[in-house]
Amino acid sequence: MKITTRSRYGTRMMIELAKHYRQGPLQIGEISKRQNLSVKYLEQLIIPLKKAGLIKSVRGPKGGHILARPPEEITVWDVVSVLEGIEALTPCIVKPELCEQSDTCPTRDVWVLLTKTIENCLKSITLADLLKKMEEGEEPTVEVKCPLKAI
Repeated sequence: MKITTRSRYGTRMMIELAKHYRQGPLQIGEISKRQNLSVKYLEQLIIPLKKAGLIKSVRGPKGGHILARPPEEITVWDVVSVLEGIEALTPCIVKPELCEQSDTCPTRDVWVLLTKTIENCLKSITLADLLKKMEEGEEPTVEVKCPLKAI
């Protein structure tokens, strides 16, 4: 799993939409200005997020984009998995046949655990959580809700 600008910028765009969830649609140009991101790049990110049912578009002069669900129901994992695809840290986790040592590999369990931990952590953080931190003026960090467990 790799977190690229797609996920980082997509999450920032989703937080901007979360800020205005009950206030009506936001135009991409407005999101672009507020987040200092390229309109063209945001337009590319909106497409898969709409297909995944995370964003809705509203047509017309006061149109734009809105979250398809409340911010409390959209997790960072929802955004990242749509924009990056669901991948494991190493290919052998998803396809053990790719590695001849998969059955006896002493480190495979570590990569499986780490992959699941990342997924679970991102699933535990909602847009509402991020928005709340931001509105409270706290540092833009999120307490880890799912620490690593012993193997």
